[in-house]
Amino acid sequence: MAVEYHLTIKKMAAELRPRERLAAHGVQSLSDAELLAILLRSGTVTVTAIDLANQILSRFGGLRGLAEAGIEELQAVKGVGPAKSAEVRAAFELGRRAACRPGEWQPTVRTPEEAAGLVMEEMRYFDREHFWALVLNTKNRVLAVEKVSVGTLNSSGVHPRELFKNAIRRSAAAVILIHNHPSGDPTPSPQDVELTQRLFEAGEIVGIRVLDHIVIGDNKFTSLKLEGLF
Repeated sequence: MAVEYHLTIKKMAAELRPRERLAAHGVQSLSDAELLAILLRSGTVTVTAIDLANQILSRFGGLRGLAEAGIEELQAVKGVGPAKSAEVRAAFELGRRAACRPGEWQPTVRTPEEAAGLVMEEMRYFDREHFWALVLNTKNRVLAVEKVSVGTLNSSGVHPRELFKNAIRRSAAAVILIHNHPSGDPTPSPQDVELTQRLFEAGEIVGIRVLDHIVIGDNKFTSLKLEGLF
């Protein structure tokens, strides 16, 4: 009984450490497993919350795979019941929604890094190509994030009409084109370069500048403007 009590106290102390570190050093100081452990709150009789978090991350291949896991897949992990699986799914969904709603605070976009940062956490996990546009006013403040089209595993067809109709309706001065590569590699394809040039020329005609085209990979991006590709 004394041994079991000692193990229980030791496990409880281990599960408190991520929260203590967060309070002392900030959320950025925690590993993926520690952040997940805080969501899980507890492990099982035999493993701590951090051990369980590491098991989950290993099973799904890291955060990218975990973000795409469904409720039933999560509950297939021993120690993850309906409550824990719902909390994990809710946390990812909140992150995605926060990354996707710049219109609520209208940030100013001055650099490709700032533009990519607005959408990275949502777009990096898509398993299809999604083509979006940041719609900007004359001071480069974001008026809206327009979801223009959804393509296939390796292509996203976009017609200038689809891109510019809402930008015109919002009296936009400029747009920044953004799409993701599900492979995680943000290297622009020849088709990406060709599409960018076509949309840039269409923008010149309607009086809405295409400032950049950013390709989103897995926590990295490429700016076609910085690369001198248009």
